[in-house]
Amino acid sequence: MFGKIQVVLAAVLTMAAGAPATAAQRPSDPVRTAAMVALRQLVADGNPAALGYLRIGDRQWRLAAGTADRSTGAPATPGDRFRIASNTKAFVATVVLQLVGEGRLSLDDPVSRWLPGLADRVTVRELLDHTSGIPDPTEDSHFFDPYFVRHDWGYVYRPRDVITLALREPPAFPPGTGYRYSNTNYLLAGLVIEAVTGHSAVSEIQHRLIGPLGLRDTSFPVTDPHIHGRHLHGYDKSYTDVSTFSPSYDWTAGAMISTTADLATFYRALYGGRLLAPAQQRALGTTVPEPDAPIAAGLGVFRMTLTCSDGAAVPVWENDGAGPGYLSMSMASLDGSRQAIAVVNVYDLDVEVHGGVPIIPSSGAIDVMRAALC
Repeated sequence: MFGKIQVVLAAVLTMAAGAPATAAQRPSDPVRTAAMVALRQLVADGNPAALGYLRIGDRQWRLAAGTADRSTGAPATPGDRFRIASNTKAFVATVVLQLVGEGRLSLDDPVSRWLPGLADRVTVRELLDHTSGIPDPTEDSHFFDPYFVRHDWGYVYRPRDVITLALREPPAFPPGTGYRYSNTNYLLAGLVIEAVTGHSAVSEIQHRLIGPLGLRDTSFPVTDPHIHGRHLHGYDKSYTDVSTFSPSYDWTAGAMISTTADLATFYRALYGGRLLAPAQQRALGTTVPEPDAPIAAGLGVFRMTLTCSDGAAVPVWENDGAGPGYLSMSMASLDGSRQAIAVVNVYDLDVEVHGGVPIIPSSGAIDVMRAALC
């Protein structure tokens, strides 16, 4: 949940299995036209705004539809920032793998080598591919009482406090014997980065990835509940603005802010082999299947099959992020030559933690993916 939303993603894929959205006239730019039709469908279905990024080779499209701020009526623009939620995990896994490539740690190291007294039977690899069995306390609705009950939108959770809550519960299974997505894994991975480097995880991501890739609209807040600069406002399903929300509970599991273009730049570099040595690139894409979901987990990334409107099956790398007010989905062809990203600004975390459907159902996001990848 809050990022690797397997059940929601599976439902969207099933719903989107029919014919793609089509334009009324023959388009002069079929990729742009198909993507814009899909984005407008997302808005028509109830999302105030939808953003899209598509790339085929060196051709790129940055698109927007709808309203960024319902209170002012400001239109959405392609460069609007948004919370990328669990897309953050790909950045964190990349830094861990870079440290492995530098010989500073091993994927087979027990976590307790770097964090004494914590997760002594779990390896670093098992954190990154979610096979640790460590529970996720954010699955308990009461975890979010400071926000949704007391309306303290700036409430700060420290990473070690969240980890302590997680480790009070019994593991879902012995490490390495099953799969269960848990944000706690990536909070521990963030602490491992800090233990290995002696620097904050945020500063390591900044100087290894954000700076070198020129991601000028990407930031990593730790406690600041506000999104600064031009951005999409995020909403729950009743259209209450939830843009102001402390990212502290998510930290290295999902606190980053970015744009579609910056996110695409990062994934293009990652899947194109520019960020990791060959051995670590292979480790990145070594997957374990997720039970009851059409997707397999690598190290901070996922592999799945996109079904095109003609029935063709296209294997892709997939990442997504979901949290208060925002849902984003990113896919790339296995050879890295094609990419697509779709973003909407409705995601109801309070509904989700109480067992409901947090999104506005729409096939539009998958149709954006198809416009570039099929």
